[in-house]
Amino acid sequence: LLSVTPFYNRPSQEGVYQHYKLLAENSPLPIILYNVPGRTGCNIDAATTLRLANDFPNIVAVKEASGMMNQIMKIIAHKPAGFSVISGDDALTLPLLAAGVDGVISVIANAFPKEMSTMVRLARNNQFAEARQIHLRLLDYIQACFREGSPCGIKALMSLQGKIQNNLRLPQVPASEALIETFKTLLAEK
Repeated sequence: LLSVTPFYNRPSQEGVYQHYKLLAENSPLPIILYNVPGRTGCNIDAATTLRLANDFPNIVAVKEASGMMNQIMKIIAHKPAGFSVISGDDALTLPLLAAGVDGVISVIANAFPKEMSTMVRLARNNQFAEARQIHLRLLDYIQACFREGSPCGIKALMSLQGKIQNNLRLPQVPASEALIETFKTLLAEK
């Protein structure tokens, strides 16, 4: 299970811990914590993540999308064996790989799976010059994908690639013509 942190009422760190404790005690599946405070309004701090990782063997990873490099590095430095730290922010994946994350759960990989997986593989093999070239080629796409919210950006890009139909549910609306033109320009330059 990829389980997003409770949102709206902004629980304390003890509330976050108790929430995931309840999930861990009742889930038949392994759990990945999903820390995305920009969307939930609630951060799982490093101490809480590490407490959960140590207390519950079925909490197997954290998808870190906080953007807080010090926090993420603290988790990497003190995590128990077998617990994975996964990037949840495509734009930070390369620097996070250099810091020791185990991989990425990526948005842009939906449009560019080969490029993103190659970048991760290269970085994990300490081939950072080659990985950086791919990262820099993808960066404009990554930034554009989130300009008008997610998932409308990635769906518009994938639709232009002929991979999907651009169907969205409210409150998501189709990407603006300006964003579509940005993607068309980027694809023409590729």
